[in-house]
Parts: sequence; C-alpha cells; structure tokens
Amino acid sequence: MAEVHIIGTIAGASSFPQPHLSCKWKIVAGESWRLLEGDTEGMTQVDMPEDPRFSVWSHPIDLHYGTKSVTGWPKLQVQVYRRDWRGRNELYGYGFTHIPTTPGDHTLDVATWRPVLSFWDELSSYFFGTVPALKNTDMVHTPTDRFRLTTCSMGTVHVELGIVLRNFEGYGVAM
Repeated sequence: MAEVHIIGTIAGASSFPQPHLSCKWKIVAGESWRLLEGDTEGMTQVDMPEDPRFSVWSHPIDLHYGTKSVTGWPKLQVQVYRRDWRGRNELYGYGFTHIPTTPGDHTLDVATWRPVLSFWDELSSYFFGTVPALKNTDMVHTPTDRFRLTTCSMGTVHVELGIVLRNFEGYGVAM
C-alpha cells in the first residue's frame, strides 16, 4: 500500500479584520484513502495577539494515510472563528487547500471567505452577532454548488507542512 505522511503546523492567520481568532481544521480524503494514524480534525486555541495583524496558533498536524489510488488526494479545510467581547465564537471564514503531492517542506497560504447576505442581513449580523454559516461544510472543498454563493474575502491562514511519500513506485505512480 502506498503511504503519505503529513506532518506540520497550522502556523497562524493574517489580514483578518479583527483579532482574537481560532481555527477549526479538517483533512478530507477520498474513499480509497485509509487513515492509519493521527487525527483528521481539530481546533486551535484562541490567540489574543499584541499585534492584531497576525494570529499565532502553531497547532500540530500529524497524519499517516495508506492508499492504493491517488484519486481523492487529501485536502485541508479550515473554518476561522472570532471570539467577541462577550466570549461568543462567530464564524469568520471558510477556506481549503490541496495537500501538496510532492515530498518535502511546503508553506501554504489558505485564502478564506464567508457568505454574504443582503444589506439588511449584514446590518443585523453586525449588531446582533449572527453570522451566516453553511449548512453543509462539504461545499467548501467541493466546487459543485459553491459558484452560486455570494461571498467576501476575509483573511489568510498560514500552514507549514512536510510531506513524506512511501511505496508509490510499486503502484506505478512516479513522484
């Protein structure tokens, strides 16, 4: 069986309008992929930075997959939350990126976005702290219906990953 090791960190975030951020993350892989070790999802702590332009999380990712096909190569999906002054976590953005297919160290920048509603809904969201959220978060990494959404850009999540590939040559995949 071919193997992929994904080792790294969700380093932090930048360019978000407000500080006090945390990140919920999830690795999504196809049906032919089998998790051998590690956690496929987690959540970082809330960072209360002195410099509001950059949140630091340094949250570890350590996964080991086995597969017989490259179909459904893993993706990293993120949801960024902002802690308001009342202690509530409000959704601040969605994003995803493909896990690199080449071995070695990689630095990834995940652009995030959030759904936008009408002017009155946005005004209500501002005053009452209600933020539009997706009912099905699979839409974040599956492009079938996402083009119908009206969105706005939020910020960037920074990820540092090391990829180790093993036994791919035995399955006719040259890396």
